[in-house]
This record gives sequence, C-alpha cells and structure tokens, in this order.
Amino acid sequence: MKSENLDYFCSLFNQIFKYDNMSTTQAANSANFDIFSQLEAHDHEQVVFCQDKSTGLKAIIAIHNTVLGPGLGGTRVWHYNNDAEAFNDVMRLSRGMTYKAAISGLNLGGAKAVIIGDAKTIKTEALMRKFGRFVENLNGKYITAEDVNTTTRDMEYVNMETDHVVGLPESMGGGGDPSPVTAYGVYMGMKAAVKHAYGNESLNGKKVAVQGIGKVGGHLLEHLHKEGAQLFISDINEEMLAKYSKEFGATVVKGDEIYGLDVDVFAPCALGAILNTENIGKLKAKVIAGAANNQLADENVHGPMLVEKGIAYAPDFLINAGGLINVYQEHIGYNRETAMRNTEHIFNVTLDIFKDAAAKNIHTQKAATEMAEKRINDILKVRSTY
Repeated sequence: MKSENLDYFCSLFNQIFKYDNMSTTQAANSANFDIFSQLEAHDHEQVVFCQDKSTGLKAIIAIHNTVLGPGLGGTRVWHYNNDAEAFNDVMRLSRGMTYKAAISGLNLGGAKAVIIGDAKTIKTEALMRKFGRFVENLNGKYITAEDVNTTTRDMEYVNMETDHVVGLPESMGGGGDPSPVTAYGVYMGMKAAVKHAYGNESLNGKKVAVQGIGKVGGHLLEHLHKEGAQLFISDINEEMLAKYSKEFGATVVKGDEIYGLDVDVFAPCALGAILNTENIGKLKAKVIAGAANNQLADENVHGPMLVEKGIAYAPDFLINAGGLINVYQEHIGYNRETAMRNTEHIFNVTLDIFKDAAAKNIHTQKAATEMAEKRINDILKVRSTY
C-alpha cells in the first residue's frame, strides 16, 4: 500500500473513532483501532478506499451485499465536512441500495460510491477515468452509475476504463438520464400513499410540498402539475425556484418553513435524514412520499413516531427505485417501455407495504425492510455471493 493511501486510510478511521489526541501512526498501531469491528457493525462485504495523488481523486466504494447479484449503485461527488462523514454516508447509502434492489425484484446487490470534494472544482476527465480504473479492479462486483453531482458525460469517462458502468447516454446504447424514471416511481408511490391515507389516489387539488427541485424533483413537479396538484417548493437554487414557480405556478417557500406548511403531502427530494424529531413535530401533512434517500434520521425512533402522528410514510428506498430499475434494464439489455412498466409496479408494492405494516402493527420502513430481507434470505438458500 502506498504511503499516501495509508495516511488517508488511517486519517479516516482516526476521525471515525475520534482519536483526536493520537497521531496517525499511533492510531494505526493501537490495539483499540479495530477496523474490522467497525466494518462488521455495518454488515458490509467490502469497502474500498481509493486515492490518486496525480488526479486528486479521493473516493470510497462500499459494497453492502451481493447475494442477489453484483452491487449496483451510483457515484456521487460531495464536499463532505470530513472523511468520516463521507464514510458514514456511503455505508448508509449502499445498504439502502441492497434493499432497493431486493424489494424491486431485481437481481442486483447493493453498493455505492462517493468521491470527496467540490464537484465544481475537482471533476475532470482524468479523475473520472482514474475512478473507472478502481471500479474495473473490482472485476464486476461493483457496477457504478450516475448520482448526485455526476452526469452521463462523467459515466462516459468512467466507461473508457471499465464496462462495469450504466447510465450511459442513449447514443451509446444506454438508458440516458435515469432521473425521469426515478421521478415516475416516486409519483406512483405518492399516489399509492395518498390512496391509503385518503381513500382515493387522485392528486387533483391536493397540496403538495416538494423539498428539493433538482433533476428528480423537477420531473416530479411535471407529473404533479399535470394532475392538478397545488405545489409548494423549496430549494437552495434560486434560479430553479424562479423557473418552476413560473412554469408550474408553484409557491416558493423559504428553508425550513416547508415543514410546517398546511399541506396534504410532503415530498422530501433533497438530502436525507431530514425526518428527525424536530421536523416531524412541525409536519401537518398526512402523507410523506419523496425521492431523497435515508429520509428517517433514525428508523427505530422516527418510523414509529410517524405512525403515532398518523402520517402515511412511503418508504424511500421503495418509491425512489425507478432509477435503479431503469439502469438494471440497461444492464440486461435496455428497453425503456419495460423499465417504465416495472417502475409503475411501485404503486402496488407500496399499497402492499401499508397493508403489511398495519397487519403487523409496525411502521412502513420496517415492513419494507423485512420484505426486502426476506427475498435476500430466500435467495441465499439457493446461491452464494456473486
């Protein structure tokens, strides 16, 4: 292992274990510095730390579970506050991908990658191609794709170094940008949740607050506007707020004010962990259905809290699976019609989750997790890891 890779590796775990008063060398040599216990606690199969000084690449690839097939998950570029935050994010996201693939009936495992840094300054052809080399070295156990702050063009660069990439442009035989399909799946899940809460799936006249109007959120707004929903939007991008306010007649809401709005549906479509004790206390919506990953700050605390408050929560990893369904279709031979048809099935699965949760007297996130885990355990009896 190169010295700079060792330094980065040790520095990361130094932050995770908060060995603030120890040098990197002391931490690495400490008997208490139990890397494998940390990995075992997350229950992941493999974690790869990638660093290349010449291109400025610093990345982590986390492969959670490959019982159902190779781990597929996008690569996001994010300016984390520290490396430990990046580590925790990629571990959580990759776990979510496992459940997302399993509950969607896909023959895929769960994985994810994060590239650490500001996307506006660090992304280059060389950096993305170097990342592609790291992906190639995993020999197909990990398949990467587009995610936050990466594009189909970035995936083209990755593809120059490895075939283990999806989300390529249609001109290259790929499915192109998966965000429209992700948005359609969220829309289907939202309609199912509305049917469960109100007895009718129609969104016509419903007040819907959408937090985050990026690629997925923007496409979701199109569906909601077309059905006649009354829209409220929040985002840090003032330009996009102005655009969608004009295009769809949406009311712009500032920051955290969106949580306390008197609306029927709240759709978190930005970053995760926003459903915490404080924000749940503010909510007036009867339905939560959005595209963001890991929306519950603590599943065991905030899942039951939503039940107590009478809020119908559509599990994030179920209803935002449209993008994964789309790139899986690309993996086996792309057909857009099949991808959309399979994504539409999210509506029925979401209704099943609400019924199952009610029958077992558990929250919907737990019901969805149990359904996903059952499929994994059933297939584990038939096959080993990929």
